[in-house]
Amino acid sequence: MASKAPFATGAQVEHPKFGLGSVLSCTDEHITIKFDDHGEKKFVLSIVLPNLKKSDRQPPVEKRRATRKKATPAPAAPAT
Repeated sequence: MASKAPFATGAQVEHPKFGLGSVLSCTDEHITIKFDDHGEKKFVLSIVLPNLKKSDRQPPVEKRRATRKKATPAPAAPAT
């Protein structure tokens, strides 16, 4: 029988070194968290679990990258 993971995907957590983050995935062995200021980190769950605290903050809004408009090639000059 599989045990329930301690943190659900999307849960907000706080780590003493890396700060606030969102849980990307959590299994019985590993947890992957996307921290606001430190990017994605993967931890061995049994080691990091005592240091993680649940946070009641709202998930941050994902910043969208500005998309660049593709430059259209200049029309070819007619051959003479």
